[in-house]
Amino acid sequence: MAELVASGRLVDIALALVCLEALALLVVVGRRRGLRAGALDILPNLASGACLMLALRAALVGSGWGWVVVFLTLALIAHVADLARRLRRS
Repeated sequence: MAELVASGRLVDIALALVCLEALALLVVVGRRRGLRAGALDILPNLASGACLMLALRAALVGSGWGWVVVFLTLALIAHVADLARRLRRS
């Protein structure tokens, strides 16, 4: 298990599951509300989480602090986009 974590493969598995989750949610939401509306609601949230996982993977495999910062910044941008979209709706 330690090798699975240290190699970043555990994060790869989690990212694959997030991709499957996104596809499944887009299909379900797409049937109910239309694909475009569902994608706009779901994708920023999933993108934020995926970027956080990529930052974790970069740190685990020793990619350098620059990549960690890039992925954390992308996570912040996706998170702010998600929050702005939710606040505009309410």
